Amino acid sequence: MRKKIVAGNWKMNLSLNEAFNLIDALVENLQLGILKNTKVIVAPSFAFLHPISGRLRNTIALAAQNCSENNNGAYTGDVSAEMLKDCNVSYVILGHSERRKYHFESDEQINLKLKKALSTNLIPIFCIGETIEERESNKYFQVVKTQLIKGLADINLSNASNIIIAYEPVWAIGTGKTATPQQAQEMHAFIRNEIKNLYNDLLANTIHILYGGSCNAQNALELFKCEDIDGGLIGGASLKANDFIKIIEAAEKA
Repeated sequence: MRKKIVAGNWKMNLSLNEAFNLIDALVENLQLGILKNTKVIVAPSFAFLHPISGRLRNTIALAAQNCSENNNGAYTGDVSAEMLKDCNVSYVILGHSERRKYHFESDEQINLKLKKALSTNLIPIFCIGETIEERESNKYFQVVKTQLIKGLADINLSNASNIIIAYEPVWAIGTGKTATPQQAQEMHAFIRNEIKNLYNDLLANTIHILYGGSCNAQNALELFKCEDIDGGLIGGASLKANDFIKIIEAAEKA
């Protein structure tokens, strides 16, 4: 049985003091030992990774929102996987739709980042998903399949077993729209089958596939009850302690 994972992507939000308050509220609640089947991860901005790492108390895991495909060098503004490890980071979000859209990251570049993260013993949260145009033109299965094939190119079975996949319907991010549980389950089952085709049954049955499209305290339980949804990559709702805790509790119940 796959444990649930709830990961909060803070994006470019919060002051350091607000981040401390949020983490302290989460740790206080989660230290009560309420979690039996759920892993909790937070992904602050780069600037806050190190100070926040000292407040997690082994209750919450730390993720970065991106990393470079390069080891080091003249790449102003970039952060290497090795630097993240020095900040006690365990996970890294790669291929997020906002990186693809605003920073023009290609499947090929994301593939290089996945390989770099894996070689540094970071666990990638590999994001894939379709736009509203691709959904409405019935191209969404092909789009997701292509992102999977290109993103995972030349990544062997052993390394692939350390990847978490996050399906994020781009049309449901920051829009208030959410895929229905039926739509989300359909795509998660499709992704799991593609992993079977690319690797084998065992990986398909054990890999974690998260839902990442406007998941919130109201819809989390219904989504997480779906057979192939193993938790969520949470955006805006992860910035409010009460909402994020409710989503974590939904994962425990699912």
